[in-house]
This record gives sequence, structure tokens and C-alpha cells, in this order.
Amino acid sequence: MAKQKIVLAYSGGLDTSVILAWLKETYDAEIIAFTADIGQKDELDGLEEKALKTGASKVYIDDLRDEFAKDFIYPMFQAGALYEGQYLLGTSIARPLIAKRMVDIARAEGATAIAHGATGKGNDQVRFELTAAALAPELEVIAPWRNETFREMFPGRAEMIAYAEKHGIQVQATAKKPYSMDRNLLHISFESGMLEDPWFDSSAESNEDMYVLSVSPEKAPDQAEYVELEFDKGDCVAVNGEQLSPLQVMEKLNELGGKHGIGRVDMVENRFVGMKSRGVYETPGGTILFTAHRKMESLTMDRDVMHLRDSLISKYSTLVYNGFWFAPERLAVQALVTESQKNVTGTVRLKLYKGNVMAAGVKSPVSLYNPDIATMEADPSQAYNQSDATGFIRLNALRLKVGSGVEQHAKKE
Repeated sequence: MAKQKIVLAYSGGLDTSVILAWLKETYDAEIIAFTADIGQKDELDGLEEKALKTGASKVYIDDLRDEFAKDFIYPMFQAGALYEGQYLLGTSIARPLIAKRMVDIARAEGATAIAHGATGKGNDQVRFELTAAALAPELEVIAPWRNETFREMFPGRAEMIAYAEKHGIQVQATAKKPYSMDRNLLHISFESGMLEDPWFDSSAESNEDMYVLSVSPEKAPDQAEYVELEFDKGDCVAVNGEQLSPLQVMEKLNELGGKHGIGRVDMVENRFVGMKSRGVYETPGGTILFTAHRKMESLTMDRDVMHLRDSLISKYSTLVYNGFWFAPERLAVQALVTESQKNVTGTVRLKLYKGNVMAAGVKSPVSLYNPDIATMEADPSQAYNQSDATGFIRLNALRLKVGSGVEQHAKKE
């Protein structure tokens, strides 16, 4: 009888390396390791060999960077997504793509289950499993950190390191970096360790070696740099006149943003599972793209369409953060977003300087800004009669006057 097959989301770190061996031992199963290349760079070096040595029967390392940029990052940025006013959702948006590919592999390999190393206290477990539920409800999901036997076996890192040594698993567990990192094309996040103290100053010069994608604003060039982004229907299609794919745009903007110390965020956020957590993020390219996109919308998007879309930003961001990327409500909101972007076309010029992204000009062939109407001088088009504002104000003031009159009458009684 053929063994059960389990597809494991594998990073090569201590946790997933131990989990790979533990799954194989506990379930007497064939473990297929899967790693998504979504922009981790050198973190992928040697992963296939390591996974096979750890006990995987097969290893997938799939380059999903183009799909990540085109089908996940770009649609999310069209929506203006920003969780709790600060977080550009770099980790959140990657999880549904990873889980989607795991489902594809599971079906291709005839696996009956997928597994992940997400902790039972975090958001990632929800994101992985909601995606699986939406795309392949027939698959079992194995979450070792929610298994009491697993937790008893590995109450801390020392036990995991000992298990790894016993099973000949090579791991790099060190106290030099007492925090966890998650990197992809959009950002890198840092959590846990010394960052669990919200009074800890992540911006201090003594902690500068933690950062990967950017220099500190203090060490950024003293000379500002200008960059032009061209948009077509809400998507950035060129940087400084060079036509680029979504992946190439992100890579180019990450380089520019990192050089100028742009995109660092330190925040305490509200996890879906109910607790607050502190995270530090580097999103250099995303911060530039987010700012440019908003500037482009300001010139080309109808006022009420913009306000309607903006009213959904919090809802949309929360859906992404909580793992509902493939939920019908996110797809419905995305359809509205796509419609709102049909005229978001033109060029934005920005100035990058020491952690700041400043507007330096915007133009569009479909601009809704009319200087003849907006001018404080005489309007040559005569499209706006200032006298009309009298009735406009009077009508809008009516309910305020009525309400005030009622209050004043009540006070007299």
C-alpha cells in the first residue's frame, strides 16, 4: 500500500526542518517539500539538497515572483490597501499565493494533506488554511504547532536543536539574530526576540545591522533623487521611461527606495487571533509605488468613485490581513477596484530624500484637473458661476440651521 503523501511549506529554517522529519516519523508518510521563490534571494541557496537530506522524497522550488507581483501585489495596491494605517501587508499577501501553489502540487502528486510550520498564535496559520478551504476543501491541513504532542516534545528551541542534531539535520540556530525574519519581493518583516518589548528602539544606530533592504535615513545620500513612474489603468508599467514588468518594477523600486532609506515601519498591530504584536517592516519599493499610485489617482479618478473605493480600504486591508484573499467578498470588492482604475493613467514624478517620498509633479492624458475651472483668476471657460455657490451653501446649511434651532429652543424650556 502506497504511503500517504503530505505537501509541506518548507523554508529550510529550524522549525520546518524539524517538522519535516517529525511528519515523516509520526505519520509514516512521504513528505514533499515546497518552497515558493517570491523574492527571498540567497535564502533559497542549498534548500533542495537540505530538504532531501532531511527526509523529503521530492522538492519543489517554484519561481512565483512574476505571479506574485502581477496577480497579488498590483491588485492589492490598486485597492490602496494599508492595514491599520501603516502596514503594506507584505507577509499577508504572500501567504495565499504560497497556499495556492501547495494545493496545486498536492493535487498533482496525489497528496491527501498539506502542512505548515505556522505557530498557533499567529496570523499565517489562518491565511494558509482559509486559502486551502477555499480552493481545496477536501485536503487535510496539518498544523504541528497546534498539536499538543508536538508542543510537549518541543517546548523550546533547545529541544528542537537537540532533535535536529539527533536526526542529522543541519540548522543555523544562533543568538546573534534573536528575532524572526520573513522576506519576499514586497518587504521583509522582523518579529519576536528583543522586538517583543515595544519600548525597544529599532531605529537606534546600534540596531542598524538588523535591516536588509534599506539604509537608515541618516545614512542615505545627501542628494535627492527624482524618479518617474508611468501608470496604465492603475498599474505601474514603466520607471524613468523604461517599460518594465510588475516584477521588474518592484525590483527597481526596491533598489531606489532602499538606497534612500525609504519604507521602514515600526508598529504594534492587532492580529486576527486576538492579540497585539509588534513588527518592524522594510517596504522600500512598495512605499514608493503606494505613494505614486495615490498621486496618480488624485488627478484622474472621479471624486465620488475615489471616496467609495476609499471607504472600502479598511475592509479590503483587513480581508487581506486575515487571510480572506480567495473569499467572495474580496473578489467582489476587487471588481469594484478594477472598475475604479480604468482612467488611472499617466506619469507621476517623485523626489526621494532621506526616508521621504515627495510629490514632484503629475500629468495624464485623461486628467480631470482643469486649470481654467480651478483658477482663482477669471474663468475663461465660464464653467463655474461663483454666484451659484450661494444656493449650494444655503441648501447644505438648512439641516444645520434646523438642528441648531431645535437645540436652542430646548435650552430655553
